[in-house]
Amino acid sequence: MNDTQPKKRLKRPPRLYFNLRSPFSWMGLRQLEERFPQAPDVIEYYPYWDPDEKTVAALEERDSGFHYTQMSKAKHLYILQDTKRLSARFGYTMAWPIDIDPWWERPHLAWLKARHLGREREFYTAVTAARWERGENICDAEVLRRVAESAGFDGDEMLAAADDPELRAEGVDALAAAYDDDVFGIPYFKVGRHRFWGLDRVDAFLDELIPALEKAAESAPATPQEVPADLLNRVGAYDSDSAGGCG
Repeated sequence: MNDTQPKKRLKRPPRLYFNLRSPFSWMGLRQLEERFPQAPDVIEYYPYWDPDEKTVAALEERDSGFHYTQMSKAKHLYILQDTKRLSARFGYTMAWPIDIDPWWERPHLAWLKARHLGREREFYTAVTAARWERGENICDAEVLRRVAESAGFDGDEMLAAADDPELRAEGVDALAAAYDDDVFGIPYFKVGRHRFWGLDRVDAFLDELIPALEKAAESAPATPQEVPADLLNRVGAYDSDSAGGCG
């Protein structure tokens, strides 16, 4: 390449689709952030969940949809066994929760509210610990209130997120983005034209992401939205052990 030509940058930040329901999403994000702690600084996180009727109607109004389909009983039973094996392998404490009439807008729109407050990491940590380490029903209003308050949030404010029109619209935007990115399961990672689905694709995602970030960091950013010029100093090495499993 001619030295006078502009150096390449990431035209679009890498994306990560997660949800609070899936054990593979929970373990996948833990594996990602253990291997690459800078992930929240350079990757856009998008919540992804089973939408209620109101959200489905809003998606249909904008000619969008939802690629995910409910699993069979046989697959569910397999996942129960598989997650037990994987959590033991990773050394994670895990308690399988019982979901009774789950309303997934409640915790996911609360995550969006936490992001508006600049504290989505604290909320995510608290709610996933409640669900996957203690087996609590995070869709239950009183459970979510208690979990949110334990992390320093206003419980009423977080519960109100599911009925907030602006957060509802933001949630629809997130699911529409997932539809446009052909997301059919989680965790789902995207960098450039490359897409990776599942817990066992964490390393493949990082193998594509790290060189892209290094190349983007070769030149100083022109706008605050672009990759910071000092990113090379923050990327560093990452643990390349196989993540295993399947999302």
